[in-house]
Amino acid sequence: MREMQKRSAAIISPPAGAPARRDVRFLLDTHALLWWLNDDDRLGGHMRRLIADPESDVLVSVVSLREIIGKLDADIEDILAVLPSQGFGRLDIADKHLIELRKLPFHYRDPFDHLLMAQAVAGGAYFVSEDQNVPLYDIAFPTCSDTPTSPVPSEQ
Repeated sequence: MREMQKRSAAIISPPAGAPARRDVRFLLDTHALLWWLNDDDRLGGHMRRLIADPESDVLVSVVSLREIIGKLDADIEDILAVLPSQGFGRLDIADKHLIELRKLPFHYRDPFDHLLMAQAVAGGAYFVSEDQNVPLYDIAFPTCSDTPTSPVPSEQ
């Protein structure tokens, strides 16, 4: 794993005439988290700036941490050690997430993504993902790349 990126304390100015953005919440899909930590180019500049913005509330779910342990080639101990320095909040599984999960249609078989999407919906967060199946669901999500998919707050 390359040296892990840290969130910037710099504030990005909003475009002229754009409303100020406050308290925007993002829940990172597992690959978005790994791309951020590894400074991977697949995480586009626009999303990278939104994640780095200290005004953004960026969350990492225990669901993603479990997915990393179970099927991805990443050192979970390194990730757990660096998460606090990133300023990301940790999101546990709550009753409201399970209730929202039950409401989601079952378009494809990925239990991790289903629970992550339910957490995003229940918590009023944008689900940051590049997964091609996410558009099947009626949730707010920006892609990791610089390809727009759904409305995302302007940078501040």
